[in-house]
Amino acid sequence: MAMNVATGAMGSLLPKLVELLKAEYKLKKKVREGVESLEKEMRSMQSALRKVGEVPTDKDNEQVKIWAGEVRELSFNMEDVVDKFLVRVDDGSEPAAKSDKLRRLTKKMAGLFTKGKARHEIADAIEKINKQVQEVASRRERYNVDNIITTPAAVTPIDPRLGALYTEVTELVGIVGKRDQEVMKLLSEGDDMSQKKFRIVSVVGFGGLGKTTLVKTVYDKMKGDFDCKAFVPVGRNAEAKKVLMNILLDVDMKNILHDLGMEESQLTILEEKQLIDLLRKGLENKRYLIVIDDIWDEKLWRVIKYAFSISSNSGSRLITTTRIMSVSKSCCPSTIGTIYPMEPLSNDDSKRLFHTRIFSQENGCPHEFEEVSKDILKKCGGVPLAIITIASLLASDQRVKSVGEWHILLQSIGRGLTDDPSVEEMLRILSFSYYDLPPYLKTCLLYLSIFPEDHEIMKDKLIWMWIAEGFVQCGKTKTSLFEVGETYFNELANRSLIQVVSDGGRAYACRVHDSVLDLICSLSSEENFVTVLNGIDDNTPSESNVRRLSLQKSIKGEDQTACLEYVNMLQVRSIATFQSSIGGMVPFPRFVVLRVLELTGCNFQGYNNLNLRQLGSLIHLRYLGLSGTGIFELPEEFGKLQFLQVLDLSGNDSIEELPSTIIELRKLMCLLVGCEYLTLPDGIGNLASMEQLDMNYGEGDSVSILKELGNMQRLRKLGIRIFSLNLEEQQAFVESLEKLTNISSIEIWISPMSIYYGGLMDLFGECWMAPRCLCEIEIRSENPVFSKIPAWAQIGSLEYPLLLGADGFRCLTVFILIGLLRQIVFQPGALPKAEEVDIQIALQFAKEEAAGNSADWFELAIENLLSLRKVTVAFSRCGVTVGEAKQAEAALKNTLCAHPKRPSFDICFYQNIPE
Repeated sequence: MAMNVATGAMGSLLPKLVELLKAEYKLKKKVREGVESLEKEMRSMQSALRKVGEVPTDKDNEQVKIWAGEVRELSFNMEDVVDKFLVRVDDGSEPAAKSDKLRRLTKKMAGLFTKGKARHEIADAIEKINKQVQEVASRRERYNVDNIITTPAAVTPIDPRLGALYTEVTELVGIVGKRDQEVMKLLSEGDDMSQKKFRIVSVVGFGGLGKTTLVKTVYDKMKGDFDCKAFVPVGRNAEAKKVLMNILLDVDMKNILHDLGMEESQLTILEEKQLIDLLRKGLENKRYLIVIDDIWDEKLWRVIKYAFSISSNSGSRLITTTRIMSVSKSCCPSTIGTIYPMEPLSNDDSKRLFHTRIFSQENGCPHEFEEVSKDILKKCGGVPLAIITIASLLASDQRVKSVGEWHILLQSIGRGLTDDPSVEEMLRILSFSYYDLPPYLKTCLLYLSIFPEDHEIMKDKLIWMWIAEGFVQCGKTKTSLFEVGETYFNELANRSLIQVVSDGGRAYACRVHDSVLDLICSLSSEENFVTVLNGIDDNTPSESNVRRLSLQKSIKGEDQTACLEYVNMLQVRSIATFQSSIGGMVPFPRFVVLRVLELTGCNFQGYNNLNLRQLGSLIHLRYLGLSGTGIFELPEEFGKLQFLQVLDLSGNDSIEELPSTIIELRKLMCLLVGCEYLTLPDGIGNLASMEQLDMNYGEGDSVSILKELGNMQRLRKLGIRIFSLNLEEQQAFVESLEKLTNISSIEIWISPMSIYYGGLMDLFGECWMAPRCLCEIEIRSENPVFSKIPAWAQIGSLEYPLLLGADGFRCLTVFILIGLLRQIVFQPGALPKAEEVDIQIALQFAKEEAAGNSADWFELAIENLLSLRKVTVAFSRCGVTVGEAKQAEAALKNTLCAHPKRPSFDICFYQNIPE
């Protein structure tokens, strides 16, 4: 593989070095000068590391890799030193309230000697680190690092797409499936008028899905029907001028060049605008088919698109492929473009491809290979590149390997263990997506190797773990860390590197395809980024420090010593367990620099030796995940975790109260309770850094808890389970909500066992004004909680039919309206970003409200929703005939089939059709 170097702890270290220079830390002049020197040198090394991380495989250099590894380890060690100092001189507090000033003053006086000692120790540590930095800097010069990483490649690597461009028809069995017919239909369907219009299809999906093979198949089948044709590969870091030249040469512009008195060799002297003008002139009044394969950059597309006239009525077609959704959207104007998301092969096509490659025929798989074959195909996940690669391993050396060898290979898929040239080639193709990432996204992607294969990774959990690791930085913006982390998550999804799991149009989790996981684990192992202990491929390095530890199997007492025998616990920053029982194996106090501790799902019940009080000694801890662990109380020692940012206690129904010391955690940004009977202590308003809070409120709880919610000015997400709420408590709740100007999501659950009064939350409905940043509000109850519709829930005027115009819901991406009994009409400009619509319509009322009884009485005007991808409509058939119901269904289907985005749709009926 290449020099796939992440920047270590640089992203979080450099801001901390700047922090150290602040006057409040009272460093001596000599120490300040040492820190300034360190910051300058490390920033230079960070720049070099980023360049090293962009070096392709053909320029691999062992000395540079060694140097980069030294810098990475040095950055980790340096951050540990800085953090130890910051922890000892900073108690993590914001300015104290009057009521506890005396207690804090006493605490600070007691810590004066500790702080003095800490300043003396950091002076010694800075001096020592400076010597190490100078040694690494001298090796940088000695190894000629900067020259090596800037020298152009001596040999141009072979384009991995060549195989797809020249695949024989006989080799396409199972690869394309029915997908070529689907793309051809998108390019050719419609009446004579629409056939003449310019049309674009953009195929999008992650590497290895067969995009190039698919569009080449379509191109070969259709090119005979066009006057001009071109198939132009692009790739990463392409220049617009070169792409335009290749299109010109491929569409055979010799006549145009001849008329201009130009030779092909003279094209190189033309500017981009001249090439665009030349192309437009040559393609004018001609019907052309052009494929632009593997576009990586929106900026590139914004240049080359001007070569094509979208107002042309000659029936021209343009096909693009990309791994990046935002590029695909850029290629497809709403009126003429269609995005074709490339899906993995079906089970049948996967099986056909796999068996044909190994046994030369689709049905040639011997009985003893069938089960392991199914398991292997499941891991390949329908990715042709993975299937072909694994098939080549199993049928190498002119023989089919034994069943035992198949099982051995099965165990290694997905963890970066397979060592074979064909696998290296597969990883190289996939690695293009990795190298195209900015440095901060490379780190976030590698972090996914801490999760097991086929694991559903919760979105919020992942982002909070990134934050705790220091991967997420706000820079000079006022955006919250979590919101920045969300952009990281969305960008990885946009680049097809993670598969988003959604519910109701909202992403709540992601998965990593085994092929991508193979790449990530290979890179992670090479960089000593994550150490995995799973009993299969335990990769504990014997010489390097373990920084992040992923425990993926149950470890009993007798195996504890062997499991951690080679782990230097003094350096471990993260521990994540994905097993039902850890047997009390983790000696928490020995992990002195631990920042992330994820124990979700571990069963602590029955392990008396597991002392949660020990967690209080982990003073560097930022993230503590105890969800579903079976714990029944939290010790007061948790109040010592002054730098804790995330505490997840969900799924522990035995916990009834939090320790009073929890209000000392003034850097806490996320508190997930999720325990039905757990109540918050008074003073919760001290947690002014809180951004996400999950809580309970019931009879007997102090109303001050609701009042103090208003102190959490940074709160973005609030989830609250209400068991009782009287008028005074309603008023306190509403007054606090009015102060939460950054709130974007509110979820309220009213217990069916609550003390219920009619109009339980009318005050909330009448008095609260939703802030502009509110994106989501969900209220769940088995009983009505409002006696009338809240003002903030009304959709414009309640006239019928309900008209949705261009003035509202400009940012809405998912529109769900359940229980609507009337007609709804989407006016031009309505819901411009809505991609998913889910509505219920009573046909009887829709018919009554239509003007007259004309044949086209049913009309949604859904064609006005220009971003539409998915439509779900449920018709109520009461009060209309069978013919009228079918008439409405046909009208809607015709509209959706003619929609420029070709959205998927599901139309169903409920209730009986009257005869």
